[in-house]
Amino acid sequence: MNRLTSRVRRTLIGVPAAIVLICTIPRFSPPVSGQTASANEAPHIGQGGLPQFQRDPAWPKIPAKWKLGSVSAVAIDERDHVWILHRPRTLPPAFKAMAAPPVLEFDNAGNLIQGWGGDSGPGYQWPSNEHGLHVDHKGFVWVMGNADGARNNPANLPNDNQILKFTKAGKFVMAIGKSGQTGSNDTEVLRGAAGLRVYPKTNELFVADGYGNSRVIVYDVDTGKFKRMWGAYGNVPLNMAARPKRAALDANPWVAVSEVLQQFGSPVHDVDVSSDNLVYVADRGNKRVQVFTPEGKFIAEQFVGLNNKEGLQARSTAFSPDAQQKFLYVGGTPVIYILNRKTLEVLGSFVTGAEQEHPPGHQIAADHQGNVYAVQAEQTGADGKSGGPGAYKFTLKGYSPTTVCCR
Repeated sequence: MNRLTSRVRRTLIGVPAAIVLICTIPRFSPPVSGQTASANEAPHIGQGGLPQFQRDPAWPKIPAKWKLGSVSAVAIDERDHVWILHRPRTLPPAFKAMAAPPVLEFDNAGNLIQGWGGDSGPGYQWPSNEHGLHVDHKGFVWVMGNADGARNNPANLPNDNQILKFTKAGKFVMAIGKSGQTGSNDTEVLRGAAGLRVYPKTNELFVADGYGNSRVIVYDVDTGKFKRMWGAYGNVPLNMAARPKRAALDANPWVAVSEVLQQFGSPVHDVDVSSDNLVYVADRGNKRVQVFTPEGKFIAEQFVGLNNKEGLQARSTAFSPDAQQKFLYVGGTPVIYILNRKTLEVLGSFVTGAEQEHPPGHQIAADHQGNVYAVQAEQTGADGKSGGPGAYKFTLKGYSPTTVCCR
């Protein structure tokens, strides 16, 4: 029995997700019994010291003249301004005339700074179904959609297979890819791309591509030139038709699970890069986070929410803002998980919207003060029946008491 099959089998027979730990790499220190965490490292299971959050009910402040559709993405810039991307076309007909621009910038207190976007221009098509947003270290705003054929295509446009780069004022800079492509593992063809991050140290754009191609693909930030790509465990990503079918799980789960997990699920939903050169991939389709080097070498993985019947787990990741980025936040429904970033221990979670049918967690972000933001892509629009504005701030209120064990 190989290591992956053994691990999956233990998971399936009921091992809680909080202790499905993959700590096989020397750089990821395993928990040490009887040792409390220092100020420079995250705690281990049972030690406390976890960040505590409280939702800010006054954030954001949406002008009365505007309504938001479903909100798909959130990003933080260097000033701690919060950028959100929403889908105006998802608003109910009665509110469409009041639709806010799809890209909105707020200050940290939730005051609106500006809004723009929604129209196509020379060299690019504005997405039919807005999905991914990122603001890089140079102040460029990256936007992409995931409409694919008739699926998620409210404007009935050619496929959303472009990554768009803008200035903060909304001036178009560059497009990667071409709208209308059908999608494959061709290096110039995107399909259903979902999340993206610029990594300043290498001047590269990492893309979770996504609903159709299920891979990580890397581009040069300035030229858009393809650099490399990989799938789960660093494997060669397969085209959709060639991937193992999930239907096989019913016939022979022990063998089929290990085969299915050799590829990212659909979708691989987000990607982020830590300050110490590690790439974190939110594999929503398989309820896990996988960790790689920037070159695509597999390091470790962690499953989350396996005991949660809701399938929307591991949707996005964010790091705590301390120098070591001690905590890894993993967006899920209805909670955001709190992990020790180095060991991938699941330390706890906090609820984002217990009263809502579709709690926020589609994409998350953390600002430089430690506050966490989450957005709610499943809401039907700001019609007074969807549970809120679709974008939420969870203010850091402190840390839980620590426990000194076994001394």
